[in-house]
Amino acid sequence: MSRVRACIVTGFGINADEELALAFEMAGARAQRTHARDLVDNPEQLGIYQILAFPGGFSFGDHLGSGKVFAMLFRRSLGSALETFIARGGLVIGVCNGFQALVKMGFLPDLSGRHAQEVSLIHNDSGRFEDRWVMVGFEEKCPCLWTRGLTDMDLPVRHGEGKLVTVSPQTLLELESRNLVALRYRARTRGSTMGTPADVLAAVGYPDDPNGSVNHIAGICDPTGRVFGLMPHPEAFLYPENHPNWSALRLTADGLSSVSRHEGRGLHIFRNGVRAANP
Repeated sequence: MSRVRACIVTGFGINADEELALAFEMAGARAQRTHARDLVDNPEQLGIYQILAFPGGFSFGDHLGSGKVFAMLFRRSLGSALETFIARGGLVIGVCNGFQALVKMGFLPDLSGRHAQEVSLIHNDSGRFEDRWVMVGFEEKCPCLWTRGLTDMDLPVRHGEGKLVTVSPQTLLELESRNLVALRYRARTRGSTMGTPADVLAAVGYPDDPNGSVNHIAGICDPTGRVFGLMPHPEAFLYPENHPNWSALRLTADGLSSVSRHEGRGLHIFRNGVRAANP
C-alpha cells in the first residue's frame, strides 16, 4: 500500500471533495477528507500528509468573490503551517474554487517568495457561468510535478470566475519567462496547433477559452513545481465514460490515445502527484 497520504479539504460549501478523494485513491494514495475547521483548530496535523488538496465548489457561497473568504481564513490561521508543509516537500493542488483560493492566499504563483497576491481569477468574459468540456494543452517546459509528460487533454470546466489576470504586465512576463504556466486552453479547429506559438494562441477564442484568461492560461504552478492550480476539473474525468463522446472516441485511433479503455485521462494528473510525493 502506498505511504502517500492526501488531505482533502472539505466544508463551508466545498462540494467536489468526494470526487477529489476518489481521484487520489484511484491514483494509489490514502485520501482523508478533513473539514477546514479541523485544520484551522489543529494545523500541526498537516504533518502527517504528503499532499494537500483544495477541491472545487462554492466555499462560503463565493461571497466577496470566489475563494476569497476561504483564502482569508486559511491565510490567517494556516499560513505558517502551509509554508512549513511546502518547505518540507509537500505537494498542493487546487481545482477551480481551490485554485481561486490559492491565488488569493498568495501561494500561486508566488513569484516574489513573499506569498503576496500576484494574479487573480475574475468573472468570465461571457458574463455567465460556463459549464462545458474544453481542450487544454500542457506546457513541456513547466516545472510542475503534477503535469509531467502530459499532452493535450479534454477536461470539463464549471465556473463563473475563471478569467486569469495578473497584477501587472511585468508579472505576466515573469510568469511566462519562468515557464510557470502549466496548461492553456486549446482550439479544436483543425490546424490550430500549427505555426508559431503566437499563431497557436491567436487561434484560440470563445468558447474554446471559456473565460478569456490572459494568454489562455488554464493553470499555473509555483517555482518549486509542487504547488499547482487549475480551473478545469481533472477529478471529473476518472473513467472513460465521463467523457461526453467516450463511445465515439473509442472507435478511432486518436480516441484510443486520448481516452483509455480503463480510466479517464484526468487521473494521470493525480498519478503524477502521488508519484512525486511518494516518500
